[in-house]
Formats: sequence, C-alpha cells, structure tokens
Amino acid sequence: MNVLATIGLFFITAIAEILGCYLSYLWLRKDASIWLLLPAGVSLMMFVWLLTLHPYEAGKVYAAYGGIYVATAMIWLLIVEKVIPDKWDLIGASISMLGMLVIFFAPRG
Repeated sequence: MNVLATIGLFFITAIAEILGCYLSYLWLRKDASIWLLLPAGVSLMMFVWLLTLHPYEAGKVYAAYGGIYVATAMIWLLIVEKVIPDKWDLIGASISMLGMLVIFFAPRG
C-alpha cells in the first residue's frame, strides 16, 4: 500500500470513529434524539472494519493511527464544531503526525 493510500485510509478511519463518537456525544450531552445511536453504531463498526484493511501488524497500525486521529480531530473541531484550534492544538497535532510518520514509514530492514 503506498503512502497516500495509507494516510487516506487512516483519515477515513478517523472520520468514521469521530462521527460515531460525536453522534453518541450529541445524544448523551446535548439532548439529541436516541435515534442518533443507530448511525453512531454503524459508523463505529465501519471504523473497526477499516482498521483491518491495513496490511501491517495491528499494534503498529493502532499506534500510527493515533497520530492521524489527533490531526483529524483538530480538523473536526474547526469544521464541525466551529472552534479554531490554538497554536498548542496545532503543535500537538503536528507532533502526533510526526510520530505516525516515524512509526509507519521508517525504513526497516
């Protein structure tokens, strides 16, 4: 799997996880309809399935995915929740992304 496909799959996976959790959050904390739990459940099942599509060891996939998840969460914060991430949010997300790149794409012999 090439670099762009791998990172793209990680972003799609993160969106599925964040969406599932966000819909549950809306029901639990914002008094939204309980029916949001249906698409939340589907989204979380899709998240789990997407993680299995990577042709690498599970632990390595989970560790590298964490970096993409943090960056995607910052994008979600901006686009969906209309909150501008501050410089510390951006620095933290950048560090997470760097960690993902090291874990997943380091040359190994």
